[in-house]
Amino acid sequence: MNQDAHQKVKTTHLKRNAYLYIRQSTLRQVFENSESTKRQYALRQKAVALGWPEDRIVVLDSDLGQSGASAADREGFQRLVTEVSLGRAGIVLGLEVSRLARNSTDWHRLLEICALTDALILDEDGIYDPAHFNDRLLLGLKGTMSEAELHVLRARLQGGILNKAKRGELMITPPIGLVYNSEGALVLDPDKHVQQCLRLLFETFRSTGSAMATVKAFRKQGLQFPRRVRTGAHKGDLMWAALGHTQVLRILHNPRYAGAFVYGRSHMRKTVDGRFTIVQLPQEEWETLIPGACPGYLSWEDYQQNLKRLRESAQALGQDRRKSPAREGPALLQGLILCGRCGQRMTVRYHVRHGRLWPEYLCQREGIEHAQPICQQVPGGGIDEAIGELLVEAVSPVALEVALTVQQELQSQLEEADRLRQKQVERAQYEADLARRRYMRVDPDNRLVADSLEAEWNGKLRALTETQQNSERQREQDRKVLSDEQRTAILSLATDFPRLWRDPNTPDRERKRMIRLLLEDVAGSRREHYLTRSFQGWGHQDLDGARSSQCVAAASNQPRRSERNRSPPRSPYLCADRINTERARPALGRRTDVFGADRCSYSEKVRADAAL
Repeated sequence: MNQDAHQKVKTTHLKRNAYLYIRQSTLRQVFENSESTKRQYALRQKAVALGWPEDRIVVLDSDLGQSGASAADREGFQRLVTEVSLGRAGIVLGLEVSRLARNSTDWHRLLEICALTDALILDEDGIYDPAHFNDRLLLGLKGTMSEAELHVLRARLQGGILNKAKRGELMITPPIGLVYNSEGALVLDPDKHVQQCLRLLFETFRSTGSAMATVKAFRKQGLQFPRRVRTGAHKGDLMWAALGHTQVLRILHNPRYAGAFVYGRSHMRKTVDGRFTIVQLPQEEWETLIPGACPGYLSWEDYQQNLKRLRESAQALGQDRRKSPAREGPALLQGLILCGRCGQRMTVRYHVRHGRLWPEYLCQREGIEHAQPICQQVPGGGIDEAIGELLVEAVSPVALEVALTVQQELQSQLEEADRLRQKQVERAQYEADLARRRYMRVDPDNRLVADSLEAEWNGKLRALTETQQNSERQREQDRKVLSDEQRTAILSLATDFPRLWRDPNTPDRERKRMIRLLLEDVAGSRREHYLTRSFQGWGHQDLDGARSSQCVAAASNQPRRSERNRSPPRSPYLCADRINTERARPALGRRTDVFGADRCSYSEKVRADAAL
């Protein structure tokens, strides 16, 4: 040990502990790069040579197998910083700077604490005092070089990955239903049962338009869904379990099912506490997107349509509150109606009148945002009724064809579900036969193995019996779903669609779903008396003045005001209370004006009623 090193070590340092920090980046390096680990442990002898006794040398090796890029998950490094900040460390030993930290923030924080507590730092090249400018400058340069080294290594690896991904040749773990063949090409899973399950999932979502409804359909039919084990002793095995909502969303958002190769759909972002979070990127920011790179279960257009339906079914957020999914309320144009004055999407408010919910459409976003009067409010009962009549007129000519298509689709779905259940029975039969063959091949005298194989065989037989019973029970239920009377009822609906629409037993949510098949938007203004409807893919149509006035007038003629007693109150105070309770406003003046007893007369009340 050179003389300069001994001059830096003082008695105050020797009275405190020496901390030897040992780290390897991965567990593989711990087992394969054993010489590096031995060299790190050998630094103990340097501490002894500098004057520290054996019992004052503390070895911190709990971070073996941890990366030095961050201090978030390194328990040993966090303990080292704590001991140094408490003034218990006389010297910190590390084979090189990269062992302590590969992050400038963590490294310079340690240097600052060591300088404040008068702790030394020792590596393979020498001993340093962070309180001295030259030593601290050299240690800072070493820390920067260590971080730059990690950056260069990552850049080289990431550059090779990106270059291969741009050609679509990067092998990424495929989702369930896609596998790599012997030539390294991505193909459909050869298991027909897996293929049928995925096709049924996409078909069910297409017909229901909801991920949760897809899960309910699989559960109702008693169908299981495949998944591939990614880690552990059973890595690569195919497992079958109930379909989950998160799994459906993950499949619907995965473009690989549409035959596209994608890379860079997300990236890692470092948080304030040093941890990393995954941020999903929009499609235009993906690193690589190559449509048609491999076989798929649906077309790229169908994939985009599924994403659009998922966005529409999501909770309405944002400035426009774009079409929220159909809910249970009676407001027929919920999520569809636009303000004819400012173009904002209108919201819904309900009022209870005579034991019935009546909708009211309000354009209040700007009013809430800037504390101003609302743009307009339109009672929705009359408009909904008028729009419903227009829908009946538009749908009646094609209702017969639609009903026949619905009947065929329902029957095909039941048949597809029955085929999948038969596949489950076949798989259970195969597993039971395989367990029987294993049991028959074992030596009867080897009871330890024979008993285990016999128990496995019995378990497979029980699973087979349960699968067969569930299949038969579900098949009987499916036969009850579409009886002859029900088929006749479906056909009768085709010629009597108006009765179906006006039937009080028809759920409001189903009415909304039907109207969304035809209408894109509805825009109207109560003051200007006009109404415009935009059809799905047909452009828009302005209703004629008479029908528009009829719709708006119907909206204004709500039962509460048409049925109320219009006899004059006996006092102006009662008149004011009555008008203000019913939220009437003066015909002239601002919207926020309120009637007062000093200005209220019967003639003014009649004017207010007429203005409403």
